[in-house]
Amino acid sequence: MTRRFFLISICWLSVAIARPAAGQALRTPDGKPDLQGTWSFATVTPMERPANLANKEFFTEQEAAAYEKDVVERNNKDRRDGSAEADVGRAYNDFWWDSGTKVVKTRRTSLVIDPKNGKIPPVLPAARERQQERQAVNRGHEFDGPENRPLPERCLILQGAGPPITPTAYNNNVQIVQGDGYVALLIEMGHEGRVIPTDGRPHLPQDVRLWKGDSRGHWEGDTLVVETTNFSAKNSFRGASENMKLIERFKRLDADTLIYQFTIDDPATWERPWTVEIPVTKSQGRLFEYACHEGNYGMAGGLAGARAEDKAAEQARRGSKE
Repeated sequence: MTRRFFLISICWLSVAIARPAAGQALRTPDGKPDLQGTWSFATVTPMERPANLANKEFFTEQEAAAYEKDVVERNNKDRRDGSAEADVGRAYNDFWWDSGTKVVKTRRTSLVIDPKNGKIPPVLPAARERQQERQAVNRGHEFDGPENRPLPERCLILQGAGPPITPTAYNNNVQIVQGDGYVALLIEMGHEGRVIPTDGRPHLPQDVRLWKGDSRGHWEGDTLVVETTNFSAKNSFRGASENMKLIERFKRLDADTLIYQFTIDDPATWERPWTVEIPVTKSQGRLFEYACHEGNYGMAGGLAGARAEDKAAEQARRGSKE
C-alpha cells in the first residue's frame, strides 16, 4: 500500500507524517497521536467568568451568538464614538487586531474550568506582599536603562507565548511538530521555538532557572502531558513564585480540534491549583515572522524621553537654588 508523506521542518527538528485513511486515527509513523499542524487559539471567551454570568457555566447557542456580537462590536477599534481619549486609546485600526470573534467550541463562559466558578483562586497575602516587593525594587528606576524595562517591551518574552499559552490581542497561532523523542511548539506571538523532550530525561537541577522554565513531556494514552518547572522570577506568570509547577495537556479531539489544558500549581501564590481549557482549531494559514527585537526605536525613544525629563528636573532643581 502506497503512503504519502509530508516533511515539516522547524529549526533542526523534522518528521515525516503519514496521511491517515478515512476512519483511521490521526497518528504519526511511530504510533503516537498526531498533534501536528498550525492551530488557532483566538477566542472572545474570557479567562475568568464575568460577574453577570456568575452561575452560568455554559452559553446556549443563542446566548453565545449574542455574546460574540456584543464583544466584537465593543472591541472594534474603528469606532469613533466616545471621548477624544477613548479615540486615542483605539489608535490601531481594527485590521491589526486578531483576538477572535467566537467563543470556544464548548461554549463555556470562561477559560478557567476549575474551580467551577470560573474564577482564578484568590492570591495569598504573602504572595501579594511578594509581588509588591518585586514592583518596589524597580520603582523610580523604570527608565534608567533597557535592562529595567519589562521583558515583553524588550521583545524578549511575549505575552501569550507561554508557557502556558494564553489568548492575546493577535498572533494567536501555534505550530506543533513531532519527532523522535521531541515535540516542538512555535508560537506566532514571538520569535522562538519551544523544544520539549519526551524521552524520559530528568528535569534540570533546581538551581538552573529559565525564563520559560524547563519542560519535560510524556504520553498518557493519547494525551501529551508536559510538566514545566525551574521558572525564573524574572518572568512571572500572573505574579507566581519561581517554584510554580505547570502541567499542560494536549489531546487531538478530531481532525480540526485540539484540546489544550493547563493547570497552575503554586501553593506559595494561590489558595489552590487552577485549570484552564482552550479547544484550539485547525488553521489553514501559515505562521508569519514576528519581527519584534530589543533594538527597536520605541526603546530608544522611551529612554531618550526619560533623559530629557531628568535634564529638565535637574535644571529646575538648580534654578530653585539660585
